Amino acid sequence: MIPAVVLAAAQHATEHATEHAAEHAASAEHAAEAHASGAPELPNFITVLHHYFSDIPFVQWLHHWENVVFAWGMLLLMCVVATRAARRADMVPGGLQNFVEMIVETLDSFVSGVLGKHGRQFTPFLGTLFVYILLMNFLGLFPVMKSPTSSINTTVALAICVFLYVQYTGIRRLGIVGYLDHLCGQPRDLVAIIMVPLMLPLHIMEELAKPLSLSLRLFGNVTGEDVLIAIFVGLGVASLGFLHLPIGLPLQVPFIFLALLTSTIQALVFTLLSTVYFSMMLPHEEHEDSHSTACPAPHAVQDAN
Repeated sequence: MIPAVVLAAAQHATEHATEHAAEHAASAEHAAEAHASGAPELPNFITVLHHYFSDIPFVQWLHHWENVVFAWGMLLLMCVVATRAARRADMVPGGLQNFVEMIVETLDSFVSGVLGKHGRQFTPFLGTLFVYILLMNFLGLFPVMKSPTSSINTTVALAICVFLYVQYTGIRRLGIVGYLDHLCGQPRDLVAIIMVPLMLPLHIMEELAKPLSLSLRLFGNVTGEDVLIAIFVGLGVASLGFLHLPIGLPLQVPFIFLALLTSTIQALVFTLLSTVYFSMMLPHEEHEDSHSTACPAPHAVQDAN
């Protein structure tokens, strides 16, 4: 009897251990799937609404298009501010008008410094691009908000806009023949003409790779900022978890200031590289004119002295 009892107990223990092992394996698999599903991020008001009211179709639509909703929200904010600043323009600006004019003048000087005297016509696009990206980067630093630029779809859409405008500028300034000559590498001798079948696809790939690098750089940096802040918010909450409080230590505060700096730098880099792409597409005569305007010839300086 004793060996039979011992054997039955051992068999029961083995089955119990196997069930626990299977449960742990399943939980580990679910954790791995949850980790692979996406990077950690702080909840925004749309995800909160979806958590509590997931059966409502409108909430489902908001959750599906949340990046587009936040991006359009910042665009509407820019339109409202610009409209209010330009509604009653005074000769002596003050308040909001003075602030907006200071931003416009700074961006115009920045773009004209790269593109020369022809840069002012590109200031509206490039200046709006900088402000728009900057505001979207900052949006995720506010509670229950999200940075639309942490989505690759948003950054690729911005890069496509730059790509299309650059190509349109090249066709309008160079003409169809000049534009194709630019894509072929401007062949002027027999060897260059023979290399056209090779250079043409390479130049097309180069034109496509430029906006792709812009989108990936912006997406990676903004996503890294949001993930870093979300991790330290979680650590701050976990550090006071034994008190069962809904708050935690503000460990994320230093990284918020760091994110303010890096978000500004990323918006500036995106705009600067976009400006350089315009500069590379413009005709060479315009570069020479802008260079001569910015840097006068040495003999002219001597004559002036």
